[in-house]
Amino acid sequence: MELTLTTPALLFPAISLLMLAYTNRFVVLAQLIRELHTKYRQAPDTILSEQIDNLRSRMKIIRNMQVFGALSFFFCVMSMILMYARTIFLGHIVFGLSLVLLLISLGFLILELQVSINALNIQLQDFDKKDNDNQEQ
Repeated sequence: MELTLTTPALLFPAISLLMLAYTNRFVVLAQLIRELHTKYRQAPDTILSEQIDNLRSRMKIIRNMQVFGALSFFFCVMSMILMYARTIFLGHIVFGLSLVLLLISLGFLILELQVSINALNIQLQDFDKKDNDNQEQ
């Protein structure tokens, strides 16, 4: 299979959109953390504390998603430079590395989705408690 200079270029829009989505997730979580932290300082609550802890771990995962996505983008560009410089074999290896880094980034995305579902379950504990109290009455 022939890998040309245009092959890595095909990943540019995909990686760029992925990085934009990661950044949007980060911004939304940062805003939510600020809001929850303010609420927690006004009235400490176990559920708020658990939510903040969950959001802290999600932020670390998103950081890893962004780092591996950026490294993937970096090595994708590097592979194009190497192919342009006619070091095709090294360009192929670097492009393969960029694909592996992109897979790692996507793996962190899946992990973050699972953790975010856990955050929703923490939030719904309060609802479940109210529902059980209503049934007992």
